[in-house]
Amino acid sequence: MKSEMVKLEHKGIHFKVARPRLAEIAIAAVFASSLPPVANVAPAAPSTIPALGEYWPGQGGINAGFVAACGDVPAHYLILGDKDLGEFKWGRYREESAATSKWDGKANTDALIAAGDHPAAEAARAYTADGHADFDLPAAAQLYQVWVHGLITEGVYWSSSQRSAYYAFFMYFVDGFQDILDKLSELRVRPVRRFFI
Repeated sequence: MKSEMVKLEHKGIHFKVARPRLAEIAIAAVFASSLPPVANVAPAAPSTIPALGEYWPGQGGINAGFVAACGDVPAHYLILGDKDLGEFKWGRYREESAATSKWDGKANTDALIAAGDHPAAEAARAYTADGHADFDLPAAAQLYQVWVHGLITEGVYWSSSQRSAYYAFFMYFVDGFQDILDKLSELRVRPVRRFFI
């Protein structure tokens, strides 16, 4: 016996559905709306994003702005730790490093930590806030984003971006000047982390 077809229209589109199938869909929709969320599904990103420069509760720092996807790193928000960690040497003067990304502080920090004896990166990685222990020494472009949004207005900070065996990039926040300095110098460190959306 052939099922009776029901004609439906939704947003100007007309289609036919077998009556028994329509009943199954309706029952499934009722159950789906009344069941609790599945325990192993990650919660959705919060619907309220704090204003740029405001503390992001539960994320360990200040909303430092949206970062579009780049390479194999998906879109995310940059979270700026809400305090300086002090002054540290970059480390390993006269040695080349794999920390050459201008925009990926995590990849740079991972490389510096793996090599050892990089005090600025080690201080950033050791920082924890709101239960998060995934902070990094920011890459040059991440520091520039912090400057553009006016989140730090003075001081000189290390980036995790190496220039050569002797130099790494830094940011002078009074005027947004970026340059290189020898790795033996002690500069401020401000950690960052990524919050994926």
